[in-house]
Amino acid sequence: MKVASLPQFGAPEVFALVNMPVPVAGAHEVVINVTAAGINRADVLQRQGHYPPPADAPDWPGLEVSGHVASVGAEVTRWSPGDPVCALLAGGGYAEAVAVDQDLVLPAPHGVDLVDASGLVESACTVWSNLEAASARSGETLLVHGGAGGIGTMAIQWARAIGMRVIATAGGPERSQSCLDMGAHYAIDYRSQDFVAEVNAVGGADVILDVVGAAYLERNLATLRPDGRLVIIGMQKGSVGEINLGTMLAKRLSLISTSLRSRPHAQKAAIVRGVARELWPRIPAEVRPVTHARFALEDVVDAHRAMDEGGVLGKLLLLP
Repeated sequence: MKVASLPQFGAPEVFALVNMPVPVAGAHEVVINVTAAGINRADVLQRQGHYPPPADAPDWPGLEVSGHVASVGAEVTRWSPGDPVCALLAGGGYAEAVAVDQDLVLPAPHGVDLVDASGLVESACTVWSNLEAASARSGETLLVHGGAGGIGTMAIQWARAIGMRVIATAGGPERSQSCLDMGAHYAIDYRSQDFVAEVNAVGGADVILDVVGAAYLERNLATLRPDGRLVIIGMQKGSVGEINLGTMLAKRLSLISTSLRSRPHAQKAAIVRGVARELWPRIPAEVRPVTHARFALEDVVDAHRAMDEGGVLGKLLLLP
């Protein structure tokens, strides 16, 4: 079985295709023959040495795949060989096959190409779980930073589907327009506009989903309405910042920070069940995959180079 191994950290060129044994399903696992794997920002961070995989995960990246079940373990009750599925992984998706606990597997959504479906799982689980953590609800306003990325395009669509007013930031007029095309009510070009002024001009935000981190910390707090919630899920521009506690107290603000990959299995399984119950039925009528480009597994270097260069709308996918 070919995998895109990561023997050292650094530029995309560190990837090398190597042969590994085909995984064998444990008692509670299924083995999936991979049709495609989604590429995520976390994979880039792992490549750069900033986001090591959990101890029980493969060394090579890949947090989500689609494909067909090849075999099942003795205690598996929900899946059978041949089933088209998607799966959330702790790592190892850049491969021709993966083994994953049955609790983290979803049926392939109807009406969506199986290749494109590979880019849905990680962003769906991230967005659904974080809006749940923030108690986001219909009628509230969500500000999404990085609206044109993989998480952003999912957040715009899901928030719109559950009745929220959506404001998105993106870099440049074309990416801002793509946010509007996804369903955002307002789009802000952060390169030429002050998002604090723009958001406050339309009444502020109740919830902010932020992938930027420290660089936006104080500015995010300035855009929140009373009782607002800031949810930090990334640190693309810094991990250390200062908070004005006076602002937090005066407006009764909440700061929430989460990650998905490092959660205990029981928590991830609960998230997958929630996504299957609430978000998955909305595909493709209200939520659909957004694929920027597909790459062969052999071209993983080119795929990561595209991630490094920026400008990706939605997701990049790898096909074994």
